[in-house]
Parts: sequence; C-alpha cells; structure tokens
Amino acid sequence: MYNPVFLIPQRYILGIMGFLAVVNAYSLRVSLNIAITEMVAPSSSSFYDPDSCPAENANKSHNSVTNTDLLYDWDETTKGLILSSFFWGYVVTHLPGGVLAEKFGGKYSLGLGILSTAVFTLLTPWVIRTTNGNWKVLVALRVIMGLGEGTTYPALNALLAKWVPLHERGKIGTLVYAGSQIGTIVSNSISGALINATRDWSSVFYVFGAAGVIWYILWQLLCYSEPESHPFISDDEKTYLKKELENVSEEKGKIPWKDIFTSPPLLALVAAQIGHDWGFFTMVTDLPTYMSDVLKFNVKENGIWTSVPYIVMWLVSMGSGWLCDWLVSAGYMKITFARKFFTSIASVGPAIFIMAASYSGCDRYLTVAMFTVAMGFMGPFYCGMKVNALDLAPNYAGTLMAIVNGIGAFTGIIAPYLAGALTEDHTLKQWRTVFWITFAIFMSTNIIYCLFGSGEEQHWNDPAKVKQQELDSKYGSIANQSSKSESTLENSKV
Repeated sequence: MYNPVFLIPQRYILGIMGFLAVVNAYSLRVSLNIAITEMVAPSSSSFYDPDSCPAENANKSHNSVTNTDLLYDWDETTKGLILSSFFWGYVVTHLPGGVLAEKFGGKYSLGLGILSTAVFTLLTPWVIRTTNGNWKVLVALRVIMGLGEGTTYPALNALLAKWVPLHERGKIGTLVYAGSQIGTIVSNSISGALINATRDWSSVFYVFGAAGVIWYILWQLLCYSEPESHPFISDDEKTYLKKELENVSEEKGKIPWKDIFTSPPLLALVAAQIGHDWGFFTMVTDLPTYMSDVLKFNVKENGIWTSVPYIVMWLVSMGSGWLCDWLVSAGYMKITFARKFFTSIASVGPAIFIMAASYSGCDRYLTVAMFTVAMGFMGPFYCGMKVNALDLAPNYAGTLMAIVNGIGAFTGIIAPYLAGALTEDHTLKQWRTVFWITFAIFMSTNIIYCLFGSGEEQHWNDPAKVKQQELDSKYGSIANQSSKSESTLENSKV
C-alpha cells in the first residue's frame, strides 16, 4: 500500500512525534523550575556570606511578580520537596507503563500519560490560588502529574523496538530522547520571558498545558503502536522493517523476571542511568535556583542563560548519534565498545566541568560557560547507554526501560531535596558540596558500567528459546530422575 500524501517513512514520523512527546513531557515537568523562583517571597534570612556575589553588580532586579498575593512563604527545604514531588509519582508508573505498552501498544500509554499531565498543568495555577499557596496540596498535584508522565520512556522504548532497525537506533533514538533538552530550553526561555512580560507566573502553566493537549491530538491521528497496524505505511517500508527487526518477536511470552534482575549488563545499565539522572536532574531542577540565588540573575536572564547549556547538549547529542551509528555500521567500533565509549564521555566530562563551575566564583559568564561545556559533554549519553536496552532485549524494551529509567528516577526525588537541604543559606560553599556529590556519583557509576555493561543481545530476549529452555530443564530433570530410578532398580536386582 502506498499513500502519496505520506511521503516521509512512517518510522521517521514516529521519531519526530516521539521527539515532540519528550519535548512536551519536559516542558510540562520543568516549567515549575523557573516559575518557582518568582512564586516565593524574598528571603528574610539574616545570614551573611562574605563570599556571596554582589547583587548590585549583577543587575538583579526585584521579583518580577508585583502582586504580593501571588508570592508564598516557602523555605528552601519546602521548595526542594515541591520540586522533587513530581518524581514520587513518576517512579510508580514506570513498570506498569512498560508492561502495558508491550501488551497493548505504546501509542495509548504514552498519549494518555502526557495528556493527563497537560490537564493537571493547566489546573496548577487554580489549585495554588484556591488553597492560598498550600504547598502540601501542590505536592499532591505534582505527584499525580508524575504518575501520568511515568509511562513516557517505557512506552517510547516499546515503540522504538517495533519501529527502529539496529543501525538507525543511534540517530532516531537520540532524536527522540534528546527532546528532553529542547523541552528544557523551550520551558526555561519561554517561562522567563512570559513571567517578565505578564508579571504573573500562572501564564507558564497555561501555555505548556495547552501545548500538551495539542500534541496529544496530533499523536492520535498520526502514530500507531506497530508497523502492521499502520494504515499509511508503504509496503516497501513494512517489508524492510519486518526484515530488519526479525529478532523482535510477535509472541507475547512470559517476562523472564529472574533473568532480567540477575543480568550483569542490565544492572550495569541501571548504575549508568542513576549516574546520568543524578547529574541531569540536579542541573534541570536546581540550575535556575543557582542562577537566581547565587549568581543573582533576574528571571528573564535566568530563563535565557539556563537554556544555553541545553542548546549545546542537544547539538552534541544529535551529532554524536550520527557519529555512533556510522562508527558501528562502518566496523570501526563494536556495539559494546561504542555504548561504553560514548557513555564515558557523557559521565566524565560533565563531572569535571560541573565542579569547575562551582569554582568560578562570581564570574557569571565563566560559570555559565562551565555549565555549558558540562552539558555539552553529557550529549553522547543518548547514543551510549540510553538506547542500550534496545540492544539487550528488544522484545522487552518497554519493561527494561521501565526498570532502568524507573530506578534512575529515584534520583529525581533525592537530588532536589538534598540540594535544598544543603543550600538553605544559598552560599557558594554549600552549592559546591552539592556539585562534589554529583561528581562522585558520575564517576563511580560510570566505572560500574564500563566493567559490566554490554551491547549484545541477551539470551533471554527470545521468548521461544526461554520457553524451550524451561521445558528442557523441566523434562530433563524428570528424565534424570527416571534414569536414576532405573539405575537403582537394576542395582537392587543385581
């Protein structure tokens, strides 16, 4: 079947819409990170830090929100709880989301998850105002939003396993997952500009909530869970995908939980995800606060300068995705070495330059440059370990992503809360402690991944083989017992 209206291969349509899904997911998730800097009344702390950056030389204006009824008395620990609460719900729906995506198709679990998050984002200003800034209610709302968005990555991985051949995983996988940078860029830059223009933080939630609803409508019209069910795919593309993805089984076998949780490559992948997520969530969640409280950027500057590192990260991630695929397909790198090589760049580089940023003092633009270089080095993460679950077991890609990303997402709970607890006085010294912890986690988890990681398909990926092994084990055991009984009987006769 060929439809001339759809000239672009449908796997690329899926890749683009998957990219926009992640853009929306991150815009909805991080829109609060800039907004919260303008939702909180100025601190009345009497603590004096002799190393603090001078506000008078930093062009730090008063709070952009002039209506004091829209400002709330939340301390740093409370802000940390609010920012981390999203992940309390986020980690819960990962595993169910992965299993449901494999059973019923990733289209529905992904679409409904983002739609629910968008609707609750639209409701956020109303909830905050009607409760007069009750942070506990806001925390509950953020938990519910996290529940909806927790299905995102498992569903995407299940979809990519059905749609993307091995030699295109670096490019398309990077395109999709690098939407997190674009979402952060869009959210930070637009949030700062909107709040500065409207003098009201609520506009941020209306804009990004509406964008999420629009994406959902397009997603339902354009994308399908698998090539066989797509009404617009050409016969040539369907045949090509069937040939290239022959290791993806249509048989819905029992998930080999024991093999999965005792697999050294998977456990190494979990470690790498923890390292990346700790560093990435620390930057995404806390960089706007660092820019505001330590470097004294106003909200418009904050939105612009916190976006710059993610622009560079996105550019590097896209380039490294193409480079990785080329190196593997040309035979210059084995898949296992490629995954470890690019993951190491994405761990060691950020660890060093995030630390360097904390020693840049009050030089605002040198600090931004250090953070930018750090995030640029983080770009190869996507063609490194982020697509690694597709290598290990494409038949269980949704479940593996749920496990890996779900465990990694616990850092989204811990890192923002820990940063808030350690930086009550907003000092450079306190923030340096936060960044040293990030450095240690980056380096240690990368060592684990390099020692035990793999890019090879695991034996338990094939449901038919696993089933046959179980039968062989079962009946082999019965046969052995029968043989022993016969031998005992013969000996007794003798």
